[in-house]
Amino acid sequence: MKAFNSLLYLIKMIKNIFFFILIFIISFPTQLQANDQQSKRAFIRGQVTGTDKEPLEFVSVYFKNTTYGTYTDLEGNYRFNAPHGKYILVAQMMGYETYEQAIEFKPGERKEIDIQLKPDQLRLDEVVVVGQSAVQKVNQTAYNVVALDAKELHNSTLDLAHALDRISGIKIKETGGVGSDMQLMMDGFSGKHIKVFVDGVPQEGVGSSFGLNNIPINYAERIEVYKGVVPVGFGTDAIGGVINIITKKNLNRWFLDASYSYGSFNTHKSYVNFGQTLTNGFTYEINAFQNYSDNNYYVDTPVKDFETGAINKKQIEHVKRFHDTYHNEAIIGKVGIVNKKWADRLMLGFTYSNMHKDIQTGVRQEVVFGGKYRTGHSFMPSLEYRKRDLFTKGLDVTLTANYNKDITENVDTATYEYNWRGEKRELKSPGEQSYQHTRSDNKNWNGTFTANYHVGNAHTFTLNHVINTFERSNRTLLNANTSGDAVPKETRKNITGLSYRLMPVERWNVSVFGKYYDQFIAGPIATTSTQDDFTRTTNSVNAMGYGAAGTYFVLTSLQAKLSYEKAYRLPTNDEMFGDEDLETGDLGIKPENSNNLNFNLSYNEVFGKHAIYVEGGLVYRSTKDYIQRKLVDLSGGKSGATYENHGRVLTKGYNISARYGFANWLSAGGTFTQMDVRDNVKTVGSDTSQESLTYGARMPNIPYRFSNADVTFYWRNLGQKGNILSLTYNNFYMHSFPRYSEALGSESEFVVPTQFSHDLTLSYGIRNGRYNLSFECRNFTNEKLYDNFSLQKAGRAFYGKVRVYFGN
Repeated sequence: MKAFNSLLYLIKMIKNIFFFILIFIISFPTQLQANDQQSKRAFIRGQVTGTDKEPLEFVSVYFKNTTYGTYTDLEGNYRFNAPHGKYILVAQMMGYETYEQAIEFKPGERKEIDIQLKPDQLRLDEVVVVGQSAVQKVNQTAYNVVALDAKELHNSTLDLAHALDRISGIKIKETGGVGSDMQLMMDGFSGKHIKVFVDGVPQEGVGSSFGLNNIPINYAERIEVYKGVVPVGFGTDAIGGVINIITKKNLNRWFLDASYSYGSFNTHKSYVNFGQTLTNGFTYEINAFQNYSDNNYYVDTPVKDFETGAINKKQIEHVKRFHDTYHNEAIIGKVGIVNKKWADRLMLGFTYSNMHKDIQTGVRQEVVFGGKYRTGHSFMPSLEYRKRDLFTKGLDVTLTANYNKDITENVDTATYEYNWRGEKRELKSPGEQSYQHTRSDNKNWNGTFTANYHVGNAHTFTLNHVINTFERSNRTLLNANTSGDAVPKETRKNITGLSYRLMPVERWNVSVFGKYYDQFIAGPIATTSTQDDFTRTTNSVNAMGYGAAGTYFVLTSLQAKLSYEKAYRLPTNDEMFGDEDLETGDLGIKPENSNNLNFNLSYNEVFGKHAIYVEGGLVYRSTKDYIQRKLVDLSGGKSGATYENHGRVLTKGYNISARYGFANWLSAGGTFTQMDVRDNVKTVGSDTSQESLTYGARMPNIPYRFSNADVTFYWRNLGQKGNILSLTYNNFYMHSFPRYSEALGSESEFVVPTQFSHDLTLSYGIRNGRYNLSFECRNFTNEKLYDNFSLQKAGRAFYGKVRVYFGN
């Protein structure tokens, strides 16, 4: 029956999609007539690569002294048309020699010319495109997207999450040190409002051991951040935005990238990446990494007195974390074929990850544990297929699929209660939070299909469909006669999107799109007050979203972007089912829906040895049924967390970023974000006119004003040619923000204080980056840093890293 229903759904969606396309074509007859006239024009296409045969993105390819041209896409491909005649084909990109070739077209002739660019060593020595180079690459898109060039940070000990802290509008919220629970905050939205992808593949259900704060920065080539309005190609239900991790598509014949770092709190991190591509197209690649830390840093907190049983919140003690060890290990393998007539890329992959986490605190810092811990491991096979010009010219197709089996165990069987001094006393009954040894088996299926069809040079249609299924079953391991849940927890999510982009000239383009969301939910509901009997309940939700995005180059160096989306976000598995430990879910929680509006203006120019980049953006979000995480008091003086819908929330704000580079020895820049996220519910109920006390107040536990700045000095050819020494200073500022609703008052216990931290990094690369040494001091002023509900992070810390790179 499930298969039959899925088939009916697929037929219905295909019928709707073709109806959408038919209506669209009928509504643009004059444009189709123009296409017929263009059929007599000459057409050119091809791929641009470097000397290592790696595709080069956003290379400018054009006919000299004309307005005909384009930029290469993410796979290095280009295509455009022009009247027949004689031309000089030019390909240009910063850091590479300019390519020129004389060609001649007959009417209607089609040519395919692949281009290989050589590095321009002289230009690289004279001018360094710093910091915002990746941003410059993605400027062609109409969406509000920025990017971080991860290669610039490969010698640091950063993970992917902390690298994101350097992008305007992004803030990382953590509950502690290495391996702690983490949330991304983007333009006022946080956590599950933001979706994470790796090479365009959704990362739902991958497990905490493969989270962004566990993956080393070396895993990525760059990180793209889409704010607010999200392109159809991702097929996601994000409201806040999307983080897309782009890994390096190694086409080198062989390579090895390995590193090891050690630092404060007995922190060890290692990473290795190696692979090979043979001349017949066979390729393989292995990524492996591990993290370990005792996380035994000092915190300032009130301590429970076992004699009185009370916690004096006004008496703060300086104590050391003693039960917060974390380690994880992961290996990612890929094998396949590239550059074949039937497949540009066909890869089979697998990912295995494992983790152990001691749980030191509950949702509030004054609650401390000494025996609770969590373990988990997951295995994920995957498939990736990409082909341009599949069956016909202009049809590019991407297909991905993965299955993830994640097993998590929550263990809380201690017979002692602990306080922050490390003292303990025997409990009347076992369990520091709730007596359990529970195993959760989580099964996730993800499948994505994306088709881009290019009609001439000006028109692009994109069709995307994503399906995600989830099932969780729990069993207790407290006794030999274990049994699983009588009613498993299930979700099935389908998101289909269709978009059209019009790009008649390079100076402007506009996209319109629609998205269809559908979700099925099933899970247990208690039928007794003692919650010892459950029955299965189901729920289904669906919605239709839509939007548009456009960009216009006011000047060659000045670009404006405007985008709007009526977006929906479906509840996540954790929000509906909890984490089976410190958080509880709600099967009846509603999807969020939001009107998102973004305006962005950027200026990018190079004057000789000076490079300048300035960008500013305005953000507006009106959200209904906003899902927020809320702390709740439990029996026995314990605390937990749950999720609930909050009627309406209004977000308004802006962010600014700027960067300056001088020749080959200086890079400096910074970002500033002001984002007001306020309660927009006017009355205490729908049937009363009594104004709510929290109307217009800031939403709790959300930073609203923060910034960062950095400066890097380079000394090139230090010691010998090809060596480079760099010194980087960066800082992070966060203004105080309410921990709870502002309606409760402004006492210090209700406010997370203002914070200003500083980091230093010294790095030395030898023989053009083959051997690398780096030293870091984070938070060198030993600032007290806090995030979620006053959970304190580490103070001053030191780290060292050794990295080697071999390959072609």
